[in-house]
Amino acid sequence: MSDELIKQQEIDFQLYEVLDTESLCDRERFADHNKETFGAVLDTANKLASELFAPHNAKADSDEPSFDGEKVSMIDDVKVAFDAYNEAGFVAGRYDYDEGGMQLPETIMTACSGYFLAANPSTTAYPFLTMGAANVIRSFASQELKETFLPPMLSGEFTGTMALTEPHAGSGLADIRTSATLAEDGTYRIKGSKLYISGGDHELTSNIVHLVLAKIPGGPAGVGGISLFVVPKYRLDDSGKPAERNDVVLAGLIHKLGYRGTTSTALTFGENGDCHGYLVGEPHQGLRYMFKMMNEARLGVGFGAAVIGYRGYRYSLDYAKERTQGRLPPKTNPTDPTVPIVEHGDVKRMLLAQKAYSEGAMSLCFFGARLVDDVHTAKTEEERKSAFELLDLLTPVVKAWPSEYGPKANDLAIQVLGGSGYTREYPVEQCWRDNRLNPIHEGTNGIQALDLMTRKIWQKNGAGLALLQKQIMSDFSQAKGAESQKLIASVGSYVAQLEPLLGTIGKALQSEQLLAVISNAHSFMNVFGQIVMSWIWIRQAIKAEQALSGEVTEQEKAFYLGKIQTAKYFVNWELPAIKRDLELLTQLDSSCSDMQTEWF
Repeated sequence: MSDELIKQQEIDFQLYEVLDTESLCDRERFADHNKETFGAVLDTANKLASELFAPHNAKADSDEPSFDGEKVSMIDDVKVAFDAYNEAGFVAGRYDYDEGGMQLPETIMTACSGYFLAANPSTTAYPFLTMGAANVIRSFASQELKETFLPPMLSGEFTGTMALTEPHAGSGLADIRTSATLAEDGTYRIKGSKLYISGGDHELTSNIVHLVLAKIPGGPAGVGGISLFVVPKYRLDDSGKPAERNDVVLAGLIHKLGYRGTTSTALTFGENGDCHGYLVGEPHQGLRYMFKMMNEARLGVGFGAAVIGYRGYRYSLDYAKERTQGRLPPKTNPTDPTVPIVEHGDVKRMLLAQKAYSEGAMSLCFFGARLVDDVHTAKTEEERKSAFELLDLLTPVVKAWPSEYGPKANDLAIQVLGGSGYTREYPVEQCWRDNRLNPIHEGTNGIQALDLMTRKIWQKNGAGLALLQKQIMSDFSQAKGAESQKLIASVGSYVAQLEPLLGTIGKALQSEQLLAVISNAHSFMNVFGQIVMSWIWIRQAIKAEQALSGEVTEQEKAFYLGKIQTAKYFVNWELPAIKRDLELLTQLDSSCSDMQTEWF
């Protein structure tokens, strides 16, 4: 089996053919970079991931962290990999040079993250959580908090977490009970409990910086009363070094289906009345601040789901090429040689579906990463604003579609391996277990569907949707090949149904049929997501056709033909499945909303 985490040709195709990432070097922020410097960073990420992260992926899964009542222990390999990641500068890769960063585009950093996620998602979680927390502090905290906590977080001396969920409040953050009371010294005393906090305790670093949502007594009710606090595991001395233990206690570790190498923790704050917290920004603005981390994390969750799906796909493909079983007509005599199972039609179907799901999801996430670069560095204010509107619209899809179809790809990988796939001796079952978390992570896919249907589609008079339509038409106008033109014609009939559907939904959202329509939000995500993914696949097919019009090697030819064939598969097999959802949404079907609790 191949040890290649992600095919080099796939990375190059997405970065340089589909997205033209090299053109980012024309922007002032990235002027010191070129394709060669990008390549060097990507090579470093690939090497670290292959040599230090991948080898202990299964070991960290089987020998998960333990807690003896005093401290958390885990296999030594995790710290070796974590330290190497930090020493290579990846935590601060996006940051300015004067902050110790490399000023790399989000698109390149996303590609780097792909290698680590493919190699070992659970170890990768520790630096990724830290990056997210650091970005919130950098964006919203006071200068004093930035100077205190950012340098050790960006160097990897401290890690970070996001502490939102409470035992009684998951998605419903308005109901959190953790409190923050102002003390005489100007800091706050935090009191409450948080649950499912990834990376909430470990011995990898000298300190852990928790970003904690809490309510200041006397503040507004609901989400308007939520504030955000920096709560370190250890308080710092005058030199900024960890000193006295803060009143943050690990109540226990939670044992998960997947991502077993990442500690999932139950934490109590202020059990002894002495948990010091430091307010981030203004009071009662915590949810707005935290959404920065959550939205970044949603893009990361989507890409992680895509990459784990891809890893399972590539393994099952290699397996199918090597595993011989059965015969194909007309050579069906017992004396005829058996064939690799990749030759059987149903195995081809399962591999095609995996390829469509995982490579399509990766391409969608790369597009999202490019929008992040455009939000920050596009040459005009209008371009930056447009990129933000389009990214805001697509964020629920970038999170939900890959995290729904990535696990489906892994499920098919298990099926391709047959009985072997169901055993722990092969890696595809771990891929599925790790990936199954992603539809839940950072806002369940049901929450994403509601956000898309009831808010994102309509905000700013549909500005995001108009920009998406403009982008799709621009991409489709580049189609010159017969195959991509046929696919565009097929997709057109579904796109034409969107406008009247939105009219129906818009009216229903303002009527007594509100409960019926929001109960069908998942169907709307299916419709919108599949149309978006059809566009994403046609984008790839167009670029493949353009490449085939020039001189290519046999290996390149096979790669590009594979892209075109998978685009055909997606539009011909996957897209038509939304007919049911279109019908349910148009009819404002109330089967789900009318169901009574006592009838279950």
